[in-house]
Amino acid sequence: MSPVIHPTAIIDPAAEIGEGVSIGPYSVVGPNVKIGDNCELMSHTVITGNTTMGSGNRVFPFTSIGQIPQDLKFHGEPSEVIIGDNNQIRENVTINAGTEGGGMVTRIGNNNLLMAYTHVAHDCILGNGIVLANCATLAGHVEVDDQAIIGGLSAIQQFVRIGKLAMIGGMSGVTKDVAPYCLLAGGYRAGLSGLNLIGLKRKGFNATEISRLKEIYRILLQESGKRDARLLEAEALLQDGDDVAREIIEFVRGAKRGLMTHGRDSE
Repeated sequence: MSPVIHPTAIIDPAAEIGEGVSIGPYSVVGPNVKIGDNCELMSHTVITGNTTMGSGNRVFPFTSIGQIPQDLKFHGEPSEVIIGDNNQIRENVTINAGTEGGGMVTRIGNNNLLMAYTHVAHDCILGNGIVLANCATLAGHVEVDDQAIIGGLSAIQQFVRIGKLAMIGGMSGVTKDVAPYCLLAGGYRAGLSGLNLIGLKRKGFNATEISRLKEIYRILLQESGKRDARLLEAEALLQDGDDVAREIIEFVRGAKRGLMTHGRDSE
């Protein structure tokens, strides 16, 4: 099916537009943009730069994707934005291109919901099934793993990683890595408040498994002491099939920015 393009939209002839695409009034699509099949660009959207978008995405009014990064070190390098399939990108969202210092790409996976006014800065890497609530802000080089939820008006500092199925409460300031399956809240001086028990139960974890995860959480993210010693203590609790526990342990082992820990203190 041929694209349906409103007569007021400005589409560069060099842009690649897939089948079944709808582009609304006053939208602008640049020359180095590739839009996959069955995407919908509503009115007043701007897609520019070296941007590649998969299929089935919905982009709501006044969104801007692919603009140059807000980084004074940027010097015109041909960096990219790559977006997967079936994402909902709501009103006034901004997604900036990557930089030479960060791998040259800002990447967003599949089936994500970016609510109104969210910002994804240069070189961010987002997985699948993520929710960024209204006005959530990701600074440069942030990584967000699958199914994480970031509350409204939260700010994630550059180079921070948010683990799988972690949940960040609204208006939180996140300055260090957040381990998978954890809850974080507390405003500007946020801290962990336990595991994402609802998320774990929805994934089919039973009471015994959750109890063991709570113990690993206590050892790694609530107790003091040297990280290496706590990792060894946590690993001693592992049993066959403890994949989530191993995820948490390996995440803690690999944390480069330090870790958000229980309460208001960070490692």
